[in-house]
Amino acid sequence: MISKNQLVINAKRMWPYIKPFWFRASLGVFLTIPVGGLDAAVAMFMKPFMDKVMVDKQPNFSAMIPFLIVGFTVLQGVLQYASNYLNTWVANKITIGVKRKLYAKLLCMDSSYFDNNNSGTILYRYSNDAETASNGLVENTKKFLSKTFSSIALAIVMLYNSWHLALIAIAVLGLFFYPIVFVRKKMKEIVKKSVVNLSSVMTIYNETFSGNKTIRSFTLEPEFSKRFHQATDTTFALAMKMVKTTNWLSPLMHIIMSVGIGLVIGCGSYLIVSGRITSGNFVAFIAALMMLYTPLKGVGNNFVAIQNSFLAIDRIFEILDLQPALKDAKDAKELAEIKKGIFFKNVHFEYVAGREILHDINLEIPVGSTVALVGNSGGGKSTVSALIPRLYDVTKGSVTIDDMPVTKLTQKSLRQQIAMVFQDNFLFSGTIKENILLGNPHATEKEMWAALKNACLEEFVKELPNGLDTEIGERGLLLSGGQKQRLAIARAFIKDAPIVILDEATSALDNKSERVVQEALDNLMKNRTVVVIAHRLSTIQNATKIAVINDGKIVEEGTHKALLAKGGAYSALYAMQFKEKENKKED
Repeated sequence: MISKNQLVINAKRMWPYIKPFWFRASLGVFLTIPVGGLDAAVAMFMKPFMDKVMVDKQPNFSAMIPFLIVGFTVLQGVLQYASNYLNTWVANKITIGVKRKLYAKLLCMDSSYFDNNNSGTILYRYSNDAETASNGLVENTKKFLSKTFSSIALAIVMLYNSWHLALIAIAVLGLFFYPIVFVRKKMKEIVKKSVVNLSSVMTIYNETFSGNKTIRSFTLEPEFSKRFHQATDTTFALAMKMVKTTNWLSPLMHIIMSVGIGLVIGCGSYLIVSGRITSGNFVAFIAALMMLYTPLKGVGNNFVAIQNSFLAIDRIFEILDLQPALKDAKDAKELAEIKKGIFFKNVHFEYVAGREILHDINLEIPVGSTVALVGNSGGGKSTVSALIPRLYDVTKGSVTIDDMPVTKLTQKSLRQQIAMVFQDNFLFSGTIKENILLGNPHATEKEMWAALKNACLEEFVKELPNGLDTEIGERGLLLSGGQKQRLAIARAFIKDAPIVILDEATSALDNKSERVVQEALDNLMKNRTVVVIAHRLSTIQNATKIAVINDGKIVEEGTHKALLAKGGAYSALYAMQFKEKENKKED
């Protein structure tokens, strides 16, 4: 069974979500009292019916009792409907509150959290658990209270009719709850494994949706079908394990109940014969006993639902108790403007403890300059750029803006000063207008068209039937690669941030698209401090400074001409690209 401590803790932690709706919740709970209590009405009428009608043959009672039974049942039905409506309303409101709290927590989690958790885990734990917990909490509370008051009323009926038989029935009733303690621990382990497995199933669905073109182009259908079959086989195995662990409870309850009824009938027969109780007492007692025992036959299934609900609550607060690795310092300052620049001082960084990615990085990015980061793939260029908006914290050393460590600045004010354009920019479902306004929600339509013009996207949008209100599909599905990039650039334009970070913004484009996007990027870079991560060296020849990063270290630094003249790592990269370009021309 759920421990008393667990009940108290869960109730306390869920109270803030229940508190705004406490009146309706209380009314819904209050209605369970008469709903449960009226269960005893039918059993109570059995005694006068047997004694007055069946034994004494009094006709008045035979006409009255059926109407009373129907009347009480109708009243119980009306109250039950009202209780169900109120409890469902409260449950859904609580679910919304919990989901909003979980989503707020998700938004404040740092990049490393998303690196370490797959999409299925997040979808399941941030959505499904809220529904399981909230709906289960209200529904099970309603059932518990209804059955409690029903049991109390029925126990009173039994005691009234025969305290001897009541003692037997209650003694047998105690046997109902002993087996539940036995399965509780095993069930918790199975539920935990089931959550992990269901999360993996959701991940497969998500990857199939997002990666459908890759799956088809690489003919990966058999591989993903195999993965899905394995995941669903595990789902089946865990479901059957749950059945084996818990479903013997209900048949056992049937057996225990039959033992109780058998003992009551045996002892009741003796008491009737000896004249200690009447036939009416006995029939009323049996009716109350059956009404008390019958719901308990399904206690195994109910226990599974209750346990799932409380385990979901535990998982929810496990998430809500998480603390992001990156927090604003207590004395964090607002970054209003940038006067000097960005400086990396002896920076070391590792994503995973013991596996250092950056080694002793020293780099100056003065205000108004354009600094390009080049080097071999996986050398750490994107990691360097991610440290500027503090998507991650350095392991050693410091990243400063105007001599102020970024850890001493509020994350919001820091990121408001930075616009980022990635190789694969994430566009959100909605319209072109909605995606641009993400850069500045208060921008006017004139400012939006100016941003589109600078992003070389104005003519394209004007030709669309719905213009700015054109739907672009999930992740910009209805746009070409170049159009996606330019829309992302327009979003960066309208943000009008003094720092721009371009993370291989043209590397995935063909030559024609690259020329248009590069023109848009050149417009974006004017009069701003720019950090460019470039694969194609032809795009960064005019950079103020070029830093070559290989294997997490800056191996060279200087202008394009100076580095070519040096004949080192940059010169080798440039020669390689020039040779590749010549080979393509010959082909």
